[in-house]
Amino acid sequence: MSNLLPIQKKLRTYGSKERALHSMRFFKTGPGQYGEGDQFLGATVPELWNLTRTEGLTLSEKEITRLIQSPIHEDRLLGLMSLVLKYQKTKLLEEKSKIVAQYLKNKKGINNWDLVDLSCYKLLGDYCLLTNDSSFLKKLSDSTHHWDKRIAMVSTLAFIRVNKLDLTFEFAKKFLDEEEDLMHKAAGWMLREAGKRDLERLRKFIAVYGKKMPRTMLRYSIEKMTLTERKKILKETKP
Repeated sequence: MSNLLPIQKKLRTYGSKERALHSMRFFKTGPGQYGEGDQFLGATVPELWNLTRTEGLTLSEKEITRLIQSPIHEDRLLGLMSLVLKYQKTKLLEEKSKIVAQYLKNKKGINNWDLVDLSCYKLLGDYCLLTNDSSFLKKLSDSTHHWDKRIAMVSTLAFIRVNKLDLTFEFAKKFLDEEEDLMHKAAGWMLREAGKRDLERLRKFIAVYGKKMPRTMLRYSIEKMTLTERKKILKETKP
């Protein structure tokens, strides 16, 4: 405990062995699974958010980097929450740019779906939207690493929320041949969100690519449609 940051010491008072074991199963930490070797304290997300709100803004860049590079899942989550909070609090684009650079520099520690989903669209997605430059996302979408690709896909949520849907459909098309189920879920989720803004465009996408879409991606994308329409699409696109 002596080498821990004060905020890490507080975090460890929240841990629960029972929750830690549950998290290890839930986040697939077994041999060969996507979260292999990840370590958990068993702290809850509300506890982490509370700690972030009270102390996250006081953390230095070095301390946040140390958290994101930790082998402990909750440390990394706490570091990312603090980074998001700092990004949202500053109005200066220069400061936002530094925060995003820190995020990208430490993305090796953003290595599970909750870590990606909590942070990417609030930081990288928002920054790309503000600067009208999606090159970071397109570069990540071309990566061979599935966490990079999930960051790219989920970051389009920032664009969806202001009715800019092109990037979402572009990436969904690119990821049609993905083998990783987590990418099927991410792409389907973003297509569903895009469909809330433009249902007809989602219908057209499915009409063209529905038979090529992994079934998980397809099912996620049509969740908000009527039961009748969902059944019809699933029948028509059945391999």
